[in-house]
Amino acid sequence: MFESVFVEIALVLTLAAIAGALAQWLRQPLLAAFIAVGILLGPSGWHIVSHSQEIELFAQLGIALLLFVVGLKLDLHVIRTVGPVALASGLGQILFTSIIGYLLARLLGMAPIPALYVAVALTFSSTIIIVKLLSDKREVDALHGRIAVGFLIVQDIVVVLVMIALSVFTQAAGQLSLLHELLLILAKALAMLLLVAWLMRVLLPRLLKHLARSTELLMVFSIAWAVLGAVAGEQLGFSREVGAFLAGVSIASTPYREQVAARLVSLRDFLLLFFFIQLGASLDLHLMGAQLAEAVIFSLFVLIGNPLIVMLIMGYMGYRKRTGFLAGLTVAQISEFSLILAALGLSLGHLQPETLGLITLVGLVTISASTYMILYSHSLYERLAPWLTCFERRLPHRELDSPLAVEGAVDVLIIGLGRYGTALADNLLSQGARLLAVDFDPTAIKRHLGRGYGVHYGDAEDPEFVITLPLQQVRCIVSTVRDPAINRMLLHALRHNHYAGRIAIATSTPQDAAQFQKLGVDLILIPYEDAAKEAASRVLAGQCEQEGGGETLQ
Repeated sequence: MFESVFVEIALVLTLAAIAGALAQWLRQPLLAAFIAVGILLGPSGWHIVSHSQEIELFAQLGIALLLFVVGLKLDLHVIRTVGPVALASGLGQILFTSIIGYLLARLLGMAPIPALYVAVALTFSSTIIIVKLLSDKREVDALHGRIAVGFLIVQDIVVVLVMIALSVFTQAAGQLSLLHELLLILAKALAMLLLVAWLMRVLLPRLLKHLARSTELLMVFSIAWAVLGAVAGEQLGFSREVGAFLAGVSIASTPYREQVAARLVSLRDFLLLFFFIQLGASLDLHLMGAQLAEAVIFSLFVLIGNPLIVMLIMGYMGYRKRTGFLAGLTVAQISEFSLILAALGLSLGHLQPETLGLITLVGLVTISASTYMILYSHSLYERLAPWLTCFERRLPHRELDSPLAVEGAVDVLIIGLGRYGTALADNLLSQGARLLAVDFDPTAIKRHLGRGYGVHYGDAEDPEFVITLPLQQVRCIVSTVRDPAINRMLLHALRHNHYAGRIAIATSTPQDAAQFQKLGVDLILIPYEDAAKEAASRVLAGQCEQEGGGETLQ
């Protein structure tokens, strides 16, 4: 339509920015907005980008960088330490979703190969979207957040293995000697893995140490390395995606992986914009409209079935229904990898355009709906909790194996073992206080074991959390969590359960401090202004018991 490629790209970016702003206002991921822009600019709309070689090139670079960054995250040490729940829930969810999804697709009249692609596409969840939502809610370090990130890593590994398998069997199909071709491909794969292992141990650590003196040079090298890996994968008969992934893995165990990943994330997201626009431009709205009923059925299965599968697995493993529910919601959508896998199937001749359109439509529906489900997960849990008891063992031992029963009185119970909470606990302990500490981060709990006070898992946002506290034995409760909504919920729960001791709450602003003073909190702590040592002395001295509605410690 345009003679100038520059004008075409300018139009694409302008519309993407407008659609992205609208999506942000609606609290939706940008992915859905970019696909909508592609539909608008494709054959179903203005017919501008359907055969743009430039957009196709940017899209291929974006996919290569996406797989490269995924490879960067797969540090071998991290893989070895992924807990059994992440492995069990990740693999279990993939297995059950694939089987049920395949049977559902066959019942809807789909042929075996397209049904298999659809079933596998329904199993993967978006690491990018989930981590972003959990980060915005400050739940990445919560127990359910860590479990969710763990099984998302498992899903990422599986999707790469599926891509490798597709490349191998597609290349081997139709050969005169299938066994000979398979052996040749396996030999190439082994050689490629050995080369990556040698690069990880010998060449790359020394090379990156030299290149890291210049952050610009390190970034240029990383992009070149990702693209070279993609080219090597393609030349060896696999795929660009597999090659880019292994290029990322080769850097993942070096000290520079975080620096490289941080530099490439923005570029990756920018280039992936063109993949989603190209994907939207390749869709035919008439074909998608004809598959609306099937898309609704598959979307309901992903939105409801996937979380139920995760809850069943986690409940069986001994986790509470709340943890299973919050972790399960993170798989209530399909991933950008599902769309990439479908596009790969189309390029290999395994799928027709209508199947790609069906998977994309399911992606748009589930990504949009699950975003709101995750954003309002706690409210949703409160409404559904009475019906979720069947997903929890009578004794959920994974979270209740260290009950909060204590002998004798406890001077101070600290909720939150961040930097300020840790300093406060150390100072209280040095002044002879009997302490009990609670945190929602399992890693923080392990870090504080053996410090001379009891440490237990607990989430202040959990309505049932306060019930587990030994309220009758605690003289003062200190919340170092600086989220006013969480503290209000905690304060309400403590009073509802007739806690008679003193309450101290940390806040970040004078406005929050004034609000909690009006609510009758005994002592307000402002961590950026308070010294932990002075705060500990005030907590123990009982100065927050003054009449008149509390005191602000500044």
